[in-house]
Amino acid sequence: MGKMTKKRLIAPAIVAVAAIAAAVIWALFLSGGSAGGLKETKKVKISIVTSGIGTTFPPGFNENDNPYLDYIEKNTNLDINVILPPVESYEEKLSIIMSSGNLPDMLHAVDEVWVANYARQGKLEALEDLIDQYGPELRKKIPKEAWDKVTYNGRIYAVPSMNEVKGIELMYARKDWLDRLGLKPPQTLDEYYEVIRAFALNDPDGDGKDNTIGLLLTENLGRSAPFFGAFGTQLDQWLERDGKLVYSNTLPETKEALGFLRKLYAEGLIDPEFPLNRSRNLEEKIVSGRVGLFSATWYDTRGPIELNKQRDPKAEWIPLEFPTGPNGRKGVYATSPIRAMEVVPAGSPNAASVIRMLNFIAGEGHSNLKLGFENEIWTMNNGKMVTDFAEHLKHQYRGIYSALVDVVEPELDKQRLDSLGEHFHLYDNLQRIEKNLIPDRFTGLPTPAMGKYMMKLSGLKDVLMKIVVGVYPLDEFDHYVERWRHEGGDEITREVNDWYHASAP
Repeated sequence: MGKMTKKRLIAPAIVAVAAIAAAVIWALFLSGGSAGGLKETKKVKISIVTSGIGTTFPPGFNENDNPYLDYIEKNTNLDINVILPPVESYEEKLSIIMSSGNLPDMLHAVDEVWVANYARQGKLEALEDLIDQYGPELRKKIPKEAWDKVTYNGRIYAVPSMNEVKGIELMYARKDWLDRLGLKPPQTLDEYYEVIRAFALNDPDGDGKDNTIGLLLTENLGRSAPFFGAFGTQLDQWLERDGKLVYSNTLPETKEALGFLRKLYAEGLIDPEFPLNRSRNLEEKIVSGRVGLFSATWYDTRGPIELNKQRDPKAEWIPLEFPTGPNGRKGVYATSPIRAMEVVPAGSPNAASVIRMLNFIAGEGHSNLKLGFENEIWTMNNGKMVTDFAEHLKHQYRGIYSALVDVVEPELDKQRLDSLGEHFHLYDNLQRIEKNLIPDRFTGLPTPAMGKYMMKLSGLKDVLMKIVVGVYPLDEFDHYVERWRHEGGDEITREVNDWYHASAP
């Protein structure tokens, strides 16, 4: 073979080998690896849209210039541009962004219906292959039930951010009031009725005035979950009955619970202002000493309960057993396993880099982003975590990044909650709630009919509150159920049960 012929054969081979080597190096770079010690230094630029969650930044810092974002960028070799739309009408802003011609590489969504609609329209990237390749920590730490909620037609359209809290409400009461009136902590629904009545009518604070509240609720029947649980139901959930899923707001058990609350209200035992109460009103009434029993959130021991104890050193608060109803039922609603979803617009060239970023946040970076940096936000003292509250509050903005893909790690969560003050019993409260959960049995993406009808049907729920306060008779509940069914509820129920039977093992 002549020299010219050999050159013509060798040159293409060299080019081919060089191309393969370049491809290997680029693939290793995307996966965070290196090739024979050769390390790519150029950062991949990505843009993400997320919620500012109402936090502020210390002077000199912002969403694109702070040590926590620097920490993520350094460990992922990414250059991340963070965009924070106004908190008001956040999902509406996301829709505007999705309709624009300048799409980011990732959006942080909190509305399941929003995600479902865009997934069905083909406007979101399917992520399962990228997760398998670049997201081992995501696969390991996010359970199947969470992936199910972001799966449509067998494909994954979002990375779920987990909700570490499985339930919210539990009953708390003032033990000093119980002792003064010679009452034991209530357990059954009948015993709760007697305590609520005594707290409203028998001057439990001993000041000789008619100024105490038997039971404190908030607008839209907020803080009532344990009383619905005593009848085996909860509001706004899908529960199983005879092998089918039914909407809880339409159940006879819900009517019974409304009847119980209606009786309390008619007898003047429920705060008459409850339809107007918001969280701030609830807190003010507890702190002022007018309330001795209510359905608390698991963190109220660190909020209004603690403030009441500071104002009145004689106030002694204790958790109660959940009220048990006539059929032995009790419990409260379970929260959704996910609190938010990270989606990638279809066609994004940087989808792999987004998954690498989320994988770091869920894995190696989780502890520092969740807790803050050790010896800056917290320290270990005799095996216990001690939080510097001033620094903790100053750097709460780190939650913007940890919330992108939160994961549940019980031991870490216990350390974190105990570091906020073991006397608040935050972790104990969560454990008490978790033993008494009534789960929502529908765990899929919202169905098409939900997108069409659910907002309108939610507006009908006002009838339930009006039944409690006596504007409507109790039997108006039956008319509410008929309207709910005929104005889209039956169609939603069919789709929910189609999903339920298709997902059965």
